[in-house]
Amino acid sequence: MPIKNRFAQMQEEITGWRRHLHAHPELMFDVHETAAFVEARLKEFGVDEITPGIGRTGVVAVIKGKTDTKGRVIGLRADMDALPIEEITGVDYASTVPGKMHACGHDGHTAMLLGAAKYLAETRNFDGTAVMIFQPAEEGGGGGKEMCDDGMMDRWNIQEVYGMHNAPGLPVGQFAIRAGALMASADEFEIEVTGKGGHAAEPQEAVDTTLVAAQILVSLQSIVARNVKPIERVVLTVGTLETDSNASNVIAQKKVRMKGTVRTLDNNNRALVERRIREVATHTALAFGATAEVTWEDGYPVTVNHEAETAFAVEAAQAVAGEANVDPDVEPIMPAEDFSFMLEERPGAYIHLGNGDSAQCHHPAYNFEDEAIPFGSSWYAEMIERRMPATDS
Repeated sequence: MPIKNRFAQMQEEITGWRRHLHAHPELMFDVHETAAFVEARLKEFGVDEITPGIGRTGVVAVIKGKTDTKGRVIGLRADMDALPIEEITGVDYASTVPGKMHACGHDGHTAMLLGAAKYLAETRNFDGTAVMIFQPAEEGGGGGKEMCDDGMMDRWNIQEVYGMHNAPGLPVGQFAIRAGALMASADEFEIEVTGKGGHAAEPQEAVDTTLVAAQILVSLQSIVARNVKPIERVVLTVGTLETDSNASNVIAQKKVRMKGTVRTLDNNNRALVERRIREVATHTALAFGATAEVTWEDGYPVTVNHEAETAFAVEAAQAVAGEANVDPDVEPIMPAEDFSFMLEERPGAYIHLGNGDSAQCHHPAYNFEDEAIPFGSSWYAEMIERRMPATDS
Protein backbone atom coordinates (compact mmCIF):
# COMPACT_ATOMS: atom_id res chain seq x y z
CA MET A 1 0.00 0.00 0.00
CA PRO A 2 1.66 3.28 -1.05
CA ILE A 3 0.03 5.41 1.65
CA LYS A 4 1.28 5.02 5.20
CA ASN A 5 -0.57 2.15 6.82
CA ARG A 6 -1.23 4.21 9.95
CA PHE A 7 -3.40 6.61 7.96
CA ALA A 8 -5.43 3.77 6.48
CA GLN A 9 -6.09 2.72 10.06
CA MET A 10 -6.91 6.29 11.08
CA GLN A 11 -9.10 7.12 8.09
CA GLU A 12 -12.42 6.67 9.88
CA GLU A 13 -11.27 8.87 12.77
CA ILE A 14 -9.92 11.61 10.48
CA THR A 15 -13.09 11.43 8.40
CA GLY A 16 -15.08 12.01 11.58
CA TRP A 17 -13.06 15.15 12.30
CA ARG A 18 -13.57 16.35 8.74
CA ARG A 19 -17.31 15.84 8.81
CA HIS A 20 -17.62 17.58 12.18
CA LEU A 21 -15.80 20.59 10.73
CA HIS A 22 -17.96 20.43 7.61
CA ALA A 23 -21.12 20.62 9.70
CA HIS A 24 -19.84 23.64 11.65
CA PRO A 25 -18.35 26.08 9.11
CA GLU A 26 -16.95 29.47 10.09
CA LEU A 27 -15.83 32.39 7.93
CA MET A 28 -12.65 34.40 7.57
CA PHE A 29 -11.02 35.16 10.95
CA ASP A 30 -14.13 34.15 12.90
CA VAL A 31 -13.00 30.53 13.22
CA HIS A 32 -13.03 30.34 17.01
CA GLU A 33 -14.87 27.00 17.29
CA THR A 34 -12.76 25.48 14.53
CA ALA A 35 -9.54 26.63 16.19
CA ALA A 36 -10.76 25.29 19.54
CA PHE A 37 -11.50 21.92 17.93
CA VAL A 38 -8.00 21.87 16.43
CA GLU A 39 -6.42 22.78 19.78
CA ALA A 40 -8.38 20.05 21.58
CA ARG A 41 -7.22 17.38 19.14
CA LEU A 42 -3.61 18.57 19.32
CA LYS A 43 -3.69 18.36 23.12
CA GLU A 44 -4.99 14.79 22.86
CA PHE A 45 -2.08 13.94 20.55
CA GLY A 46 0.49 15.20 23.05
CA VAL A 47 2.25 17.68 20.79
CA ASP A 48 5.02 19.67 22.44
CA GLU A 49 3.61 23.17 22.08
CA ILE A 50 0.33 24.79 21.03
CA THR A 51 0.05 28.52 20.39
CA PRO A 52 -3.35 30.00 19.45
CA GLY A 53 -4.02 33.52 18.27
CA ILE A 54 -1.36 33.74 15.56
CA GLY A 55 -2.72 35.85 12.70
CA ARG A 56 -5.67 36.66 14.98
CA THR A 57 -7.20 33.17 15.16
CA GLY A 58 -4.58 30.83 13.71
CA VAL A 59 -3.08 27.93 15.63
CA VAL A 60 0.56 26.83 15.55
CA ALA A 61 1.68 23.49 17.02
CA VAL A 62 5.19 22.14 17.49
CA ILE A 63 6.19 18.48 17.35
CA LYS A 64 9.79 17.57 18.12
CA GLY A 65 11.48 14.57 16.54
CA LYS A 66 13.34 11.86 18.42
CA THR A 67 16.52 13.82 17.77
CA ASP A 68 17.51 17.32 16.72
CA THR A 69 21.10 17.18 15.55
CA LYS A 70 20.87 19.81 12.79
CA GLY A 71 18.35 22.34 14.07
CA ARG A 72 16.03 21.74 11.11
CA VAL A 73 12.47 23.14 11.21
CA ILE A 74 9.81 22.40 8.58
CA GLY A 75 6.35 24.01 8.49
CA LEU A 76 3.16 22.37 7.19
CA ARG A 77 0.07 24.50 6.60
CA ALA A 78 -3.68 23.90 6.30
CA ASP A 79 -6.49 26.47 6.06
CA MET A 80 -9.57 26.41 8.30
CA ASP A 81 -12.19 28.86 6.97
CA ALA A 82 -15.36 28.23 4.97
CA LEU A 83 -17.34 30.29 2.43
CA PRO A 84 -20.57 32.35 2.55
CA ILE A 85 -22.49 29.85 0.37
CA GLU A 86 -25.74 27.96 1.01
CA GLU A 87 -24.97 24.23 0.82
CA ILE A 88 -27.01 21.93 -1.47
CA THR A 89 -25.08 18.64 -1.09
CA GLY A 90 -27.78 16.89 0.93
CA VAL A 91 -25.22 14.88 2.91
CA ASP A 92 -26.14 13.94 6.46
CA TYR A 93 -23.26 16.02 7.84
CA ALA A 94 -24.15 19.10 5.80
CA SER A 95 -23.64 22.59 7.18
CA THR A 96 -25.77 23.40 10.20
CA VAL A 97 -25.13 27.12 9.71
CA PRO A 98 -27.39 28.86 7.16
CA GLY A 99 -25.46 30.64 4.42
CA LYS A 100 -22.11 29.10 5.30
CA MET A 101 -20.42 25.95 4.02
CA HIS A 102 -17.05 24.33 3.46
CA ALA A 103 -17.22 24.72 -0.31
CA CYS A 104 -13.46 24.63 -0.88
CA GLY A 105 -12.34 21.64 1.16
CA HIS A 106 -10.60 23.46 3.97
CA ASP A 107 -12.34 21.05 6.33
CA GLY A 108 -10.44 18.26 4.56
CA HIS A 109 -7.14 20.13 4.63
CA THR A 110 -7.44 20.76 8.37
CA ALA A 111 -8.44 17.16 9.10
CA MET A 112 -5.56 15.76 7.03
CA LEU A 113 -3.02 17.95 8.80
CA LEU A 114 -4.49 16.91 12.16
CA GLY A 115 -4.04 13.30 11.08
CA ALA A 116 -0.42 13.98 10.19
CA ALA A 117 0.09 15.71 13.54
CA LYS A 118 -1.27 12.70 15.42
CA TYR A 119 0.98 10.33 13.48
CA LEU A 120 4.09 12.49 13.92
CA ALA A 121 3.43 12.93 17.65
CA GLU A 122 3.12 9.14 17.97
CA THR A 123 6.17 8.16 15.94
CA ARG A 124 8.53 11.18 16.09
CA ASN A 125 10.60 9.36 13.50
CA PHE A 126 12.50 12.42 12.32
CA ASP A 127 15.46 14.60 13.25
CA GLY A 128 14.31 18.16 13.85
CA THR A 129 11.09 20.05 14.53
CA ALA A 130 7.77 19.94 12.69
CA VAL A 131 5.54 23.02 12.89
CA MET A 132 1.83 22.54 12.15
CA ILE A 133 0.19 25.74 10.86
CA PHE A 134 -3.62 26.01 10.98
CA GLN A 135 -4.53 29.23 9.18
CA PRO A 136 -7.71 31.35 9.21
CA ALA A 137 -9.08 33.58 6.46
CA GLU A 138 -7.69 32.12 3.27
CA GLU A 139 -10.89 33.01 1.45
CA GLY A 140 -10.14 36.66 0.82
CA GLY A 141 -8.93 37.68 4.26
CA GLY A 142 -5.21 37.18 3.82
CA GLY A 143 -4.82 35.07 6.93
CA GLY A 144 -1.51 33.74 5.63
CA LYS A 145 -0.11 37.25 5.52
CA GLU A 146 -1.48 37.98 8.99
CA MET A 147 0.34 34.94 10.40
CA CYS A 148 3.56 36.00 8.70
CA ASP A 149 3.12 39.57 9.92
CA ASP A 150 2.79 38.14 13.44
CA GLY A 151 6.37 36.90 13.05
CA MET A 152 5.48 33.23 12.72
CA MET A 153 8.40 32.30 10.49
CA ASP A 154 11.04 33.84 12.73
CA ARG A 155 9.37 32.93 16.02
CA TRP A 156 9.51 29.22 15.21
CA ASN A 157 12.57 29.45 12.95
CA ILE A 158 10.67 27.84 10.08
CA GLN A 159 13.14 27.10 7.29
CA GLU A 160 10.85 25.54 4.68
CA VAL A 161 7.07 25.56 4.38
CA TYR A 162 4.68 23.28 2.48
CA GLY A 163 0.96 23.32 1.78
CA MET A 164 -1.71 21.39 -0.08
CA HIS A 165 -5.07 21.95 -1.76
CA ASN A 166 -7.59 19.47 -3.11
CA ALA A 167 -8.23 19.50 -6.86
CA PRO A 168 -11.65 18.54 -8.28
CA GLY A 169 -11.25 16.73 -11.58
CA LEU A 170 -7.94 15.16 -10.62
CA PRO A 171 -8.42 11.49 -9.65
CA VAL A 172 -8.23 10.63 -5.96
CA GLY A 173 -4.75 9.45 -5.07
CA GLN A 174 -3.03 11.61 -7.67
CA PHE A 175 -0.91 14.73 -7.10
CA ALA A 176 -0.06 17.68 -9.36
CA ILE A 177 2.54 20.40 -8.90
CA ARG A 178 5.01 22.55 -10.81
CA ALA A 179 8.04 24.67 -10.01
CA GLY A 180 7.51 28.40 -10.52
CA ALA A 181 4.09 30.03 -10.84
CA LEU A 182 1.38 27.52 -9.90
CA MET A 183 -1.52 29.88 -9.12
CA ALA A 184 -2.27 33.45 -10.08
CA SER A 185 -2.20 36.74 -8.27
CA ALA A 186 -5.62 38.23 -7.51
CA ASP A 187 -5.98 42.01 -7.52
CA GLU A 188 -9.16 44.08 -7.56
CA PHE A 189 -10.05 47.38 -9.15
CA GLU A 190 -12.93 49.83 -9.09
CA ILE A 191 -13.64 52.45 -11.74
CA GLU A 192 -15.93 55.35 -10.95
CA VAL A 193 -17.14 57.31 -13.98
CA THR A 194 -18.45 60.83 -13.48
CA GLY A 195 -20.52 62.65 -16.08
CA LYS A 196 -23.77 64.62 -16.09
CA GLY A 197 -27.21 63.16 -15.60
CA GLY A 198 -30.29 64.10 -17.55
CA HIS A 199 -33.44 63.06 -19.37
CA ALA A 200 -33.11 60.01 -21.64
CA ALA A 201 -34.90 61.92 -24.41
CA GLU A 202 -32.38 64.78 -24.32
CA PRO A 203 -28.96 63.08 -24.27
CA GLN A 204 -27.31 66.11 -25.81
CA GLU A 205 -27.79 67.94 -22.51
CA ALA A 206 -26.04 65.21 -20.51
CA VAL A 207 -22.79 63.29 -20.42
CA ASP A 208 -24.03 59.69 -20.47
CA THR A 209 -22.01 57.93 -17.81
CA THR A 210 -23.56 54.55 -18.61
CA LEU A 211 -22.43 54.79 -22.23
CA VAL A 212 -18.95 55.90 -21.13
CA ALA A 213 -18.72 53.02 -18.66
CA ALA A 214 -19.79 50.57 -21.35
CA GLN A 215 -17.07 51.86 -23.66
CA ILE A 216 -14.51 51.50 -20.87
CA LEU A 217 -15.68 47.96 -20.07
CA VAL A 218 -15.30 46.83 -23.68
CA SER A 219 -11.98 48.64 -24.13
CA LEU A 220 -10.51 47.00 -21.02
CA GLN A 221 -10.59 43.67 -22.86
CA SER A 222 -8.11 45.04 -25.37
CA ILE A 223 -5.47 45.04 -22.62
CA VAL A 224 -5.25 41.25 -22.56
CA ALA A 225 -5.80 40.94 -26.30
CA ARG A 226 -3.33 43.59 -27.41
CA ASN A 227 -0.90 44.44 -24.59
CA VAL A 228 -0.10 41.01 -23.12
CA LYS A 229 2.03 38.48 -24.99
CA PRO A 230 -0.31 35.82 -26.42
CA ILE A 231 1.63 32.98 -24.79
CA GLU A 232 1.25 34.54 -21.32
CA ARG A 233 -1.81 34.15 -19.13
CA VAL A 234 -3.79 37.10 -17.85
CA VAL A 235 -7.47 37.28 -16.91
CA LEU A 236 -9.31 40.60 -16.59
CA THR A 237 -12.95 40.40 -15.54
CA VAL A 238 -15.44 43.15 -14.73
CA GLY A 239 -17.86 41.57 -12.30
CA THR A 240 -20.25 44.42 -11.48
CA LEU A 241 -21.53 47.61 -13.10
CA GLU A 242 -24.05 49.81 -11.33
CA THR A 243 -25.54 53.24 -11.97
CA ASP A 244 -27.27 55.58 -9.56
CA SER A 245 -30.53 55.17 -11.47
CA ASN A 246 -32.89 52.24 -12.04
CA ALA A 247 -35.25 54.09 -14.39
CA SER A 248 -35.38 53.43 -18.11
CA ASN A 249 -35.88 57.10 -19.02
CA VAL A 250 -33.04 58.60 -16.96
CA ILE A 251 -29.39 59.12 -17.81
CA ALA A 252 -27.60 58.24 -14.59
CA GLN A 253 -26.97 61.23 -12.39
CA LYS A 254 -23.23 61.71 -12.52
CA LYS A 255 -21.72 58.39 -11.42
CA VAL A 256 -21.41 54.82 -12.63
CA ARG A 257 -19.22 52.27 -10.83
CA MET A 258 -17.72 49.03 -12.04
CA LYS A 259 -15.62 46.51 -10.12
CA GLY A 260 -13.41 43.74 -11.39
CA THR A 261 -10.50 41.43 -10.81
CA VAL A 262 -7.18 40.82 -12.52
CA ARG A 263 -5.29 37.51 -12.45
CA THR A 264 -1.68 37.23 -13.62
CA LEU A 265 1.19 34.76 -13.28
CA ASP A 266 4.06 37.24 -13.01
CA ASN A 267 4.68 40.65 -11.51
CA ASN A 268 5.56 42.29 -14.83
CA ASN A 269 2.11 41.61 -16.24
CA ARG A 270 0.58 42.53 -12.91
CA ALA A 271 2.12 46.02 -13.14
CA LEU A 272 1.37 46.30 -16.87
CA VAL A 273 -2.33 45.60 -16.44
CA GLU A 274 -2.72 48.04 -13.56
CA ARG A 275 -1.09 50.80 -15.61
CA ARG A 276 -3.17 50.07 -18.71
CA ILE A 277 -6.47 49.94 -16.76
CA ARG A 278 -5.74 53.43 -15.47
CA GLU A 279 -4.84 54.69 -18.94
CA VAL A 280 -7.76 53.09 -20.77
CA ALA A 281 -10.33 54.20 -18.20
CA THR A 282 -9.21 57.80 -17.84
CA HIS A 283 -8.57 58.46 -21.54
CA THR A 284 -11.76 56.77 -22.74
CA ALA A 285 -13.79 58.80 -20.28
CA LEU A 286 -12.04 61.99 -21.38
CA ALA A 287 -12.89 61.29 -25.02
CA PHE A 288 -16.60 61.36 -24.10
CA GLY A 289 -16.39 64.42 -21.87
CA ALA A 290 -16.46 62.47 -18.62
CA THR A 291 -13.88 61.58 -16.00
CA ALA A 292 -12.88 58.22 -14.54
CA GLU A 293 -11.17 57.49 -11.25
CA VAL A 294 -9.48 54.11 -10.80
CA THR A 295 -8.90 52.49 -7.41
CA TRP A 296 -6.55 49.49 -7.37
CA GLU A 297 -6.22 47.04 -4.48
CA ASP A 298 -3.33 44.59 -4.36
CA GLY A 299 -4.57 41.13 -3.43
CA TYR A 300 -2.81 37.79 -3.14
CA PRO A 301 0.51 37.57 -4.97
CA VAL A 302 1.38 34.85 -7.46
CA THR A 303 1.86 31.46 -5.79
CA VAL A 304 5.44 30.66 -6.80
CA ASN A 305 6.87 27.26 -5.89
CA HIS A 306 10.60 27.17 -5.24
CA GLU A 307 12.46 24.82 -7.54
CA ALA A 308 14.38 22.66 -5.07
CA GLU A 309 11.47 22.43 -2.65
CA THR A 310 9.13 21.46 -5.49
CA ALA A 311 11.44 18.56 -6.26
CA PHE A 312 11.26 17.51 -2.60
CA ALA A 313 7.45 17.70 -2.70
CA VAL A 314 7.40 15.58 -5.86
CA GLU A 315 9.60 12.93 -4.23
CA ALA A 316 7.28 12.77 -1.22
CA ALA A 317 4.20 12.50 -3.44
CA GLN A 318 5.81 9.72 -5.48
CA ALA A 319 6.64 7.86 -2.27
CA VAL A 320 2.98 8.09 -1.27
CA ALA A 321 1.17 7.56 -4.57
CA GLY A 322 3.74 6.13 -7.00
CA GLU A 323 5.55 7.93 -9.80
CA ALA A 324 2.74 7.40 -12.32
CA ASN A 325 0.30 9.26 -10.09
CA VAL A 326 2.32 12.48 -9.76
CA ASP A 327 2.32 15.21 -12.41
CA PRO A 328 5.49 17.26 -11.71
CA ASP A 329 4.78 19.91 -14.37
CA VAL A 330 1.07 20.63 -14.30
CA GLU A 331 -0.18 23.74 -16.07
CA PRO A 332 -0.70 26.78 -13.82
CA ILE A 333 -4.25 27.82 -12.94
CA MET A 334 -5.74 31.29 -12.47
CA PRO A 335 -7.40 31.04 -9.03
CA ALA A 336 -5.31 32.57 -6.24
CA GLU A 337 -4.04 31.27 -2.91
CA ASP A 338 -2.71 33.17 0.08
CA PHE A 339 -0.14 30.49 0.85
CA SER A 340 1.74 32.71 -1.61
CA PHE A 341 2.58 35.05 1.29
CA MET A 342 4.32 32.22 3.14
CA LEU A 343 6.26 31.28 0.00
CA GLU A 344 7.47 34.88 -0.22
CA GLU A 345 8.95 34.53 3.26
CA ARG A 346 10.40 31.03 3.08
CA PRO A 347 11.29 28.47 0.39
CA GLY A 348 8.65 25.84 -0.05
CA ALA A 349 6.02 24.39 -2.33
CA TYR A 350 2.28 24.00 -2.76
CA ILE A 351 0.79 20.82 -4.21
CA HIS A 352 -2.62 19.74 -5.49
CA LEU A 353 -4.27 16.50 -4.37
CA GLY A 354 -6.99 14.83 -6.44
CA ASN A 355 -10.58 15.20 -5.21
CA GLY A 356 -12.06 13.02 -7.94
CA ASP A 357 -15.16 13.78 -9.98
CA SER A 358 -16.62 16.31 -7.56
CA ALA A 359 -18.26 19.67 -8.08
CA GLN A 360 -15.76 22.49 -8.44
CA CYS A 361 -14.55 24.46 -5.45
CA HIS A 362 -16.84 27.34 -4.43
CA HIS A 363 -19.89 25.51 -5.82
CA PRO A 364 -22.81 24.84 -3.43
CA ALA A 365 -22.71 21.14 -4.35
CA TYR A 366 -18.99 20.74 -3.65
CA ASN A 367 -17.86 18.21 -1.06
CA PHE A 368 -14.40 17.06 -0.05
CA GLU A 369 -13.70 13.42 -0.96
CA ASP A 370 -12.86 11.50 2.21
CA GLU A 371 -11.06 8.78 0.24
CA ALA A 372 -8.32 11.36 -0.39
CA ILE A 373 -7.54 11.66 3.32
CA PRO A 374 -4.89 8.91 3.62
CA PHE A 375 -3.01 10.32 0.65
CA GLY A 376 -3.00 13.87 1.98
CA SER A 377 -2.05 12.96 5.53
CA SER A 378 0.65 10.63 4.22
CA TRP A 379 2.13 13.40 2.07
CA TYR A 380 2.25 15.83 4.99
CA ALA A 381 4.00 13.26 7.18
CA GLU A 382 6.29 12.13 4.38
CA MET A 383 7.51 15.71 3.89
CA ILE A 384 8.66 15.79 7.51
CA GLU A 385 10.27 12.35 7.54
CA ARG A 386 11.91 12.84 4.13
CA ARG A 387 13.23 16.37 4.70
CA MET A 388 14.40 15.60 8.26
CA PRO A 389 15.31 11.90 8.21
CA ALA A 390 15.76 10.18 11.55
CA THR A 391 19.25 9.62 12.85
CA ASP A 392 20.70 7.37 15.51
CA SER A 393 23.03 10.13 16.70
